[in-house]
Amino acid sequence: MNFIPDERLEKSPYIQLLMLTSFALLGMVLSSVITVGLLYTLYGGNAFAAMQGGGGELELYIGAIKISQAFTTIFLFLVPPLLLARLEHMKLREFIGMRRPDAGNLLIVAALMACSLPVIEWMAIWNQQMVLPDWLKPLEEWMRAKEDEATRLTLAFLKVNNAGDYLINLVVIALLPAIGEEFLFRGAIQRSFKRMFANPHIAIWVAAFIFSAIHMQFFGFLPRLLLGAMFGYIYWWTGSIWYAVFAHFLNNGYAVTMAWYMQVKHLPIENAENNFNFKWYGYLISLLLTLVCLMVLKNKRTNNGQ
Repeated sequence: MNFIPDERLEKSPYIQLLMLTSFALLGMVLSSVITVGLLYTLYGGNAFAAMQGGGGELELYIGAIKISQAFTTIFLFLVPPLLLARLEHMKLREFIGMRRPDAGNLLIVAALMACSLPVIEWMAIWNQQMVLPDWLKPLEEWMRAKEDEATRLTLAFLKVNNAGDYLINLVVIALLPAIGEEFLFRGAIQRSFKRMFANPHIAIWVAAFIFSAIHMQFFGFLPRLLLGAMFGYIYWWTGSIWYAVFAHFLNNGYAVTMAWYMQVKHLPIENAENNFNFKWYGYLISLLLTLVCLMVLKNKRTNNGQ
């Protein structure tokens, strides 16, 4: 499969990655400026202390933080690949690969995400138990502090009071990141690495590594790495970014939906992402079914001559 129309007309992949990095940094600055102005107008200066984790009033300003998250997602992840495609004088459909998805492949992707849930959760539990050597204890303490801060913010995000809050969370936590992160990491970064290495497997895993590392959640690095690689293979085998976006949305949307359901049932949302308690063979079955779904998706690509 080759959804790059004519690589000879493009800049080198090294230049493309440099441009993407520059656009992302500019996007961070621009989103910060817009966010600061908007939040100060809406909430005053108190919101900023809460956003940095200071004080116990985080929930009072969660609306402000969601606004910030939306702007960051758009300018940090979505805008850079759009700008790169524009500067390469290529249609976005051709540059990223936006072939319309079909129902059959969408069902396979949905089955893949459902089957992989237990094994991904097992990997997350295993990663959370990571302990560094004594001489790296200061680093581990810093990593734990960052993880606790991210967990606190995530739990505040997931709290909802009504169906409207749930729909907002689906957009801010599931839909926007699914589109923005897949356009950047798979549609642009993985694409550039594929041109650089001429090896899709290296491109997929390097892009997945960057995808996981940029979240700065060290005790969730491995499951996010595997998810990123899975999204990468979905993109490569289907030739359409929309399947990877769909898979990413299902993964994030599941967490949002489970948190909403647990609140409706008056259960602690701290357990929203720890819903499985299988015997070892349950996780083995999850792994085998995940591999089967991946092979089915790959074989459909081969049979279609992509």
